[in-house]
Amino acid sequence: MSAARPLALLRAIAVTATLPLLLTACGYGSESTDDGKQSEVAADAEKLSVDEVKLGYFPNLTHANALVGVQEGLLQKELGGTRIKSATFNAGPSEIEALNAGSIDIGWIGPSPSINGYTKSRGKNLRIIGGSASGGVKLVVNPKKIKSEDDLKGKRIATPQLGNTQDVAFLNWIAEKGWKVDAQSGKGDVSVVRTDNKVAPDAFTSGSIDGAWVPEPTASKLVAEGAEVLLDEADLWPDKKFVITNIIVSQKFLEEHPDVVEAVLRGSVKTNDWIRANPDRPRSPRTRPSRNCPARPCPRTSSTRPGSPSPSWTTRWPPPSTRRRSTR
Repeated sequence: MSAARPLALLRAIAVTATLPLLLTACGYGSESTDDGKQSEVAADAEKLSVDEVKLGYFPNLTHANALVGVQEGLLQKELGGTRIKSATFNAGPSEIEALNAGSIDIGWIGPSPSINGYTKSRGKNLRIIGGSASGGVKLVVNPKKIKSEDDLKGKRIATPQLGNTQDVAFLNWIAEKGWKVDAQSGKGDVSVVRTDNKVAPDAFTSGSIDGAWVPEPTASKLVAEGAEVLLDEADLWPDKKFVITNIIVSQKFLEEHPDVVEAVLRGSVKTNDWIRANPDRPRSPRTRPSRNCPARPCPRTSSTRPGSPSPSWTTRWPPPSTRRRSTR
């Protein structure tokens, strides 16, 4: 089987592969419990060309495709006897490092680090093979301190990590408004504070940050702590559609195990079909809630409109309205 076959499959399924984020904020990804664990496979399942495939993704709603696919066994079903070993990351740059080091073979990741990883290696280390989700990113703020976009000047706003997709999007949005911020230090008219998504709720309640440009479920967790949505990133995009999660693969793994890559892509599409058909399942009792969503659901703040961006959207990032400045 040639390495081109998974890519041909991708072109055939690209329109159906990307899932608008319509799930609630609590549920899959509220607590990461599968990090480093292997999936169970049927004793008589036939292996593909490798014993194990290492998957990487974030414990975020924007990575529901991977989270649900692993937990519900939808990816494993396509892989047969080839086991899944999964690892979770806070943001894209650290996942790119893991891919380059061989710690993962296939990953779910945002557009900025995936494109940066591709260009920095001159296309030798990774291949962007698909998209899995659209939307699900918001600017949420402390309403007592920030009532309009202009009030952001002088405030401390969190992003998940230097150079990750939300970080770059926020920096470009700031530049569009004519404000100055040093991309590396985060210092300027607005203080950009790189903060792990797991830490963001505590940082917000303690007053260390005044808001955050973050993906779900972090945005909804902050809303549960008293924040309000000031901006939905979807409003910056034509037809309110933008790809938030790409699927990438190690070039070496793609060349050596194209059958496994194809199986993961099939599983990704079937997982999105399953999510659409079972929109309430992520709220089922067997999904453990996070400490920020103890006995009640987090606010349902996702408002992404249905839409299925194609992989070509990755070449149109950042948003057209914020393209005047590039970072990193």
